[in-house]
Formats: sequence, C-alpha cells, structure tokens
Amino acid sequence: MSNATTTPAISTVGVPREVKNSEHRVAMTPDGVRELDRAGVAVMVETGAGDGASISDDDYVTAGATIVPTAADVWAQQMVVKVKEPKPEEFEYLREDLTLFTYLHLAAYPAVAEALLAAKTTSVAYETVQLSDGSLPLLAPMSEVAGRLAPQMGAHFLERHKGGRGVLMGGVPGVSPAKVVVLGAGNVGWSSAVIAAGMEAEVTVLDKNLERLRYVDQIHKGRISTLASNQGSIERTVAEADLVIGAVLVAGGRAPVVVSDDLVRSMKPRAVIVDVAVDQGGCIATTRETTHEDPVYELHGVVHYAVGNMPGAVPHTSTYALTNATLPYQLDVAVHGALGAARRSASIAHGLNTVGGHHANAIVAESLGATAVDPLA
Repeated sequence: MSNATTTPAISTVGVPREVKNSEHRVAMTPDGVRELDRAGVAVMVETGAGDGASISDDDYVTAGATIVPTAADVWAQQMVVKVKEPKPEEFEYLREDLTLFTYLHLAAYPAVAEALLAAKTTSVAYETVQLSDGSLPLLAPMSEVAGRLAPQMGAHFLERHKGGRGVLMGGVPGVSPAKVVVLGAGNVGWSSAVIAAGMEAEVTVLDKNLERLRYVDQIHKGRISTLASNQGSIERTVAEADLVIGAVLVAGGRAPVVVSDDLVRSMKPRAVIVDVAVDQGGCIATTRETTHEDPVYELHGVVHYAVGNMPGAVPHTSTYALTNATLPYQLDVAVHGALGAARRSASIAHGLNTVGGHHANAIVAESLGATAVDPLA
C-alpha cells in the first residue's frame, strides 16, 4: 500500500472532551496518563474532559497530564484517544499525520468514514480490535455495561406513566412477571439476561450459536430459557414479549435486522423495545437512534428505546471499565505507532479501519460497499 507503510512512534496524545449528546465518558483515566508518561508519551487533556466521569483536571495534573484549554489544542497532538466517533464539528481536526483511536462504528456512520478517508487519517476502532478466538476485548466492557443497563431501562419504560404496559419486571405472588426476550447471547445479551433474571422476570434468550446457548443453560440451569434463533422462534417470542432487548452483533459490520416492521406491529400494545445494537444500525426494523435527553419514541403502539451511547448514562463506571481494557492497546499504539503496533499484534491489525485514504478492515469496507487495502502489505 503506497504512502502508508509505516507510522512513527507517537510522543503526544490528546484526550478531548466528548461532544456527542449526553456523552460524559472520557477516554483516559489518570492511571492511563501515568502509564503513558512512564513510556515517555506526553498527554494533553482538554479542560473539563473528565468532569462527567467525576475526574477533575487536578486529578489529571497530579498524574502528569497537561491541561489544555481548547479542543483544537488536543486535536493538534499526534494521536487522539476518544470514546465516541468524531462528530461533524470535529471533522475539521482530522488530518493525514493524525492517529485516532476510538469507537468508530463506521458501518452505522458512513459520513465519519468519508471524513476519515478524505483526511487520510489513520484510525483504529475499539470495536474491531479482535483476539485470535474472535472475541472483541475493547467492545466487551461496554457491551457488559449496555447489557446490564438494558433491563433497567426497559423496566423503567414499562412503567405506565412512562408509556409502557405498566408491568412490574418480577411480578408479585399470584401475578405473572414480565416476559423478556433477548435477541443474541453475546456479551450484551448475556449481561441483559442475567440482570433481567435477577429482577425475577421470565427471560428467554435466542441465538444461532447453540454452544453459546448451552453455556447460558449450564450456568443458569433453566432459570433462563434458551431458544435456537430462527424466524419462527423470533416471531413467536417477540409477539408475546413485554420487553424485547436487541443484542445482535456482527463485528465491524452493520447489525442484521431480525425483527421486521410487521412483527413490531404484532407486539402487545405499549410493550418496550431496547435496541442495544443501534450503534451498529440496529437489529429492529423500526429503530432509529435516540439520545439520553430524548431516549424513547412510540411507533406502532410500541415504546422504542434506542440510545446510541447507552454506557454514557453511567460514565464513571463506564470510563473505568473501558479504560481498563483500552490502556494496553493505547500504550502499544503510542510506543510503536499504529502500523508498527499492527505488525506486532494481529489484534491491533484488525482494529485498523482507515489508513492513508483507504479502508483497512475488509468487513467494515464491505458494509459500506467499498474495498479494503492491506496497509501492512
């Protein structure tokens, strides 16, 4: 691949304040600053970047960071680490000699892909960093947080004054509990099912992976019901559900739509959908992305919750869960450069999404109708 055979080691890293609606997480903790500082990498943090996660500027300074006053100051560094994809107002900061390390979800945000390609920015996406066993170590902690939040949000919006059916998740003696259907048994679905079962709901998990369903069944010994996912089983369970949690994921690609518009129409009046897959386009046909400030809408008589950054609701927990996982990779990219780190680690190579104006991840590129180029060739 021409003009993209190497990227130098990085000596400065910027941590901006997130600008996505109601996004209060931050991409690095003071502990992360200390680790990069020990490796000779200077960290610039935008003032107030950690406020939403209860981390003060003084905490960062004590750890060795420099506080800078503007986003432009942060984005001027060689590498920028974020939580969420750059918003349009941040596109002007993208440039060829910049490495961006963040959640990108380009399949769901093609305009971001176009901006990265146009600027020839080197981008590494948390969600496509992949281990040899196929697991996604930087997506997992946020999947767990979102999964644990999903039944909590579903229970809230099942309350009648919030537009729902007025069903208590656990019921009471003599009254049936809520019927909760979880589509997908990965990290999101597993976490959702565990919390919903803990709330004493009647929980059914569907997945195509029978080994994953066996694992769920062995751990919960019948407390959570499992079904092989196919069109018939989805139609039957969703139509009877009080709460449907969409937890279907294709690594790097757009989530497949497994619940049709007609099936949503067939659901109980005032049932609730929580589509956790919305940041990958959503797995429910009637889903459109919402925000923490305006999280729900009603369509076909069904309440839809589809916030694209669900873990942002609990930013303190989410920040520490995320940075525990991302820090070793951030350090590797900073010390060796993005392509140097990718040559050393196949996991980081999977994380490369754009390099030198080209797509670098085949699955992401295919989801956008494009072709990827191997940046390490």
